[in-house]
Amino acid sequence: MSPHHRFTVPPELEAERLDRALALLNPKWSRSRARRLLDEERVTVDGRTAKPSLLLKTGSVIEVDEPEPRPSRLGPEAIDLDVVFEDEHILIINKPAGLVVHPAAGNPAGTLVNALLHHCTDLSGIGGVERPGIVHRLDKNTTGLIVVAKNDSAHRRLSLAFRRREVSKTYLAVCYGEPRHSEGVVDAPLGRHPSQRQRMAVVQTGRAARTLYDVQERFEGVSLIACRLITGRTHQIRVHMAHIGHAVVGDPVYAGRQWRALLQPRLAAACRDFPRQALHAARLEISHPASGEPMTFEAPLPRDMTRLLELLRSG
Repeated sequence: MSPHHRFTVPPELEAERLDRALALLNPKWSRSRARRLLDEERVTVDGRTAKPSLLLKTGSVIEVDEPEPRPSRLGPEAIDLDVVFEDEHILIINKPAGLVVHPAAGNPAGTLVNALLHHCTDLSGIGGVERPGIVHRLDKNTTGLIVVAKNDSAHRRLSLAFRRREVSKTYLAVCYGEPRHSEGVVDAPLGRHPSQRQRMAVVQTGRAARTLYDVQERFEGVSLIACRLITGRTHQIRVHMAHIGHAVVGDPVYAGRQWRALLQPRLAAACRDFPRQALHAARLEISHPASGEPMTFEAPLPRDMTRLLELLRSG
């Protein structure tokens, strides 16, 4: 029998959109999950099927018939993991370039999830059968820190912390150009590109997105920049930095051919040939989901970015 959920809209959700409210009423549901339930017409408000954009009224009754979880077809794979921290509640991984976080079209196996199922034999199903244990993600070719939940309680609390923006994530990026100011903020909404649906773009109808940046080092035509996410949108740093004219070196989607503007041929060649976006999740600050203890983790730059910086520093 499918799980049935019933909620009464509290005063604090008066005039809130239904899709947003669902994610707040049940922390186990992301907004994308809530949207799928709505698209499948599994949600009613006061007995009527409702649209995602419906503005709620205090006291209205929301009912959700959630489908039974599908059996997981994911299999464990013996893939080496760089474990930064582990206890019975969470796992912190330093993800290498090339490792996809969870299976999808084109990447049915060889993912972080497959590795986790081998590393944690009791992980399957936590947070959903498709992405067990996954609370947030990194792009395939972005390196660095990612936190994984090892039980349902940890998954709920971490998901809520991310939703409330109580998690701090700082990335290091090698970017084209030299920003005029040493620090700044990019506050620009993000959504799907209007004609190229595989890309994200700054669009006025998109979701609010905010990135803080701080220039760490300046070279001739290139900078090392620390970016701290205030929101966590798809490709956020990559799109925001390109939007202000400082695309991430090696980015195959948003960077273009900015390397042509570099005056030194060997530096231009190094940036042109860098095999991925030069982006690394270097620092993660969370509260432990069980104890509430503040925790900070750091991951050193991967070898490819270190070598690129050494070359830039040598001039």
